[in-house]
Amino acid sequence: MLETLLNKDIELLIYLNNLGSVQWDGFWLFVTNKFSAIPLYLLLLYLGYKQYGIKKIVIAVLFIVLLITFSDQTSNLFKYGFKRLRPCHNENISNLIRFVGNRCGGLYSYFSGHATNSMAIAVFFGFLLKNKYNYLFSILIFWALLVAYSRIYVGVHFPLDVFTGILFGLLYGLLFYKLFNLFLKKFMK
Repeated sequence: MLETLLNKDIELLIYLNNLGSVQWDGFWLFVTNKFSAIPLYLLLLYLGYKQYGIKKIVIAVLFIVLLITFSDQTSNLFKYGFKRLRPCHNENISNLIRFVGNRCGGLYSYFSGHATNSMAIAVFFGFLLKNKYNYLFSILIFWALLVAYSRIYVGVHFPLDVFTGILFGLLYGLLFYKLFNLFLKKFMK
């Protein structure tokens, strides 16, 4: 059963990845670049500052740093635990996919740290800012899904890596948002 699932995952990767075209490569390389989201993060921090003030937004930033650290370490733990080669490192399929860009990343792929981190940040900020900017939650989820899909497009992750990353990101974003609120209730009366 697991082998069947992994084979279907490979087939889906090949299909989705090969939908890409040279005209769209630049867009997806931009989306997948972690530094391209810096303006979005700065906007979210500004909106958070406007809504909560400096003290709470600094605490929120500390929770986000913990969230990303936890997310990255969990992703690495799984990657080195499962040791599933990235598509671009897997000689059996690397000639069947479009590898877009000049960097494949680490050796292992399960699960996607990009997908996890972007979804976790989207969920955390979506809940943090929902009272004043309720439309923002949907925009952030859409952005996180774009980042997640970009990993398939550029050929560095399988769909299952991305899907798992999205699920972990949802969980972590919600968990750290709840912890943030507990912290505020306990120490910021």
